[in-house]
Amino acid sequence: MSDPYSKTTRDIRVSVRSFFLADQSRPDEGKFMWAYRIQIENLGREPVQLLRRTWNITDAHGRTQTVKGAGVIGQLPVLEPGESFEYTSGTPLETPSGFMTGMYHMMATVSGEAFDVMIPAFSLDSPFQDNRLH
Repeated sequence: MSDPYSKTTRDIRVSVRSFFLADQSRPDEGKFMWAYRIQIENLGREPVQLLRRTWNITDAHGRTQTVKGAGVIGQLPVLEPGESFEYTSGTPLETPSGFMTGMYHMMATVSGEAFDVMIPAFSLDSPFQDNRLH
């Protein structure tokens, strides 16, 4: 388990922990799988709703895949002031390491103002990555 990565944008704190899933990975076939656990905390004074997400997933060769979608894990959570929401998801890579970053597209439910919350970049590291210096 990695230490959490954390970033606060407009009083919304996003914290991430990533986990390599050895039992779901097939290194000899170039298939590596990770899970990540995300906590979204509303540190502000106004309720907010998560409407959409955008992920940028980059492998060890620098190839980036962008994934966009509604909500997270099929939900559009509303966070009242002081509340948090947690979920776990996952991603595959064809390389033994990489990283992810992204943003949540939110709305302040009282004012209707739309804004983006940054998801901190976090690493996807496995025991199979090559740590040799060139």
